[in-house]
Amino acid sequence: MTDQQTLNQIHEFIIVTVNKNTPKTTNELVDLIQQKYPLSEKEILKILTKLKDENEIHFTKITKQPATSSHLFSRKSLWFWLSIAIAIATVAAVFVVPENAYPLTYARQLLGSIFVLFLPGFVFLKALYPSNVPIATSSENLDAIERAALSLGLSIALTAIVGLILNYTPWGIRLTPITLSLFAFTIIFAAVALFREYTVNNIAL
Repeated sequence: MTDQQTLNQIHEFIIVTVNKNTPKTTNELVDLIQQKYPLSEKEILKILTKLKDENEIHFTKITKQPATSSHLFSRKSLWFWLSIAIAIATVAAVFVVPENAYPLTYARQLLGSIFVLFLPGFVFLKALYPSNVPIATSSENLDAIERAALSLGLSIALTAIVGLILNYTPWGIRLTPITLSLFAFTIIFAAVALFREYTVNNIAL
């Protein structure tokens, strides 16, 4: 990441910034640090955690602060809107586009694959681990690969569980109940993940 001398300078800068600028949240502090040092958010959070453990800085988690419109429509929430858009587009394609309507059926199949094999696991994993995946990695690129792989595995498992539950209901395992169930699952857990991401990134200093 950085050499020890630079790391010490970053530590000193953070402590001075906290005392002088008094940022209200770690999100604000991350922005101030990135204005001076070209570090990723993940690297900065690791440094902040280290300083907290050494009692150099102190912060407490906010547990009841609702997501604001600024976070909802920020670049960090792009994953949320993309997930919702894919879910809605898939449901629309399933109920509007006939199976023999070529070439639109290819778009339907592509959306359906993402909807079943990736999206449920992605939003579920995001709700459980809004900032980092549970497996430690050495870079953000590896972190993204780990999240994608875990999302794929979780999606297969979650889809199977949804199908098993539907099998014991009056609706059975049919296209409409499965589609609507996965759609509801995606929307609910995407909203939970968005809220958790906001609370994790907004910690009172």
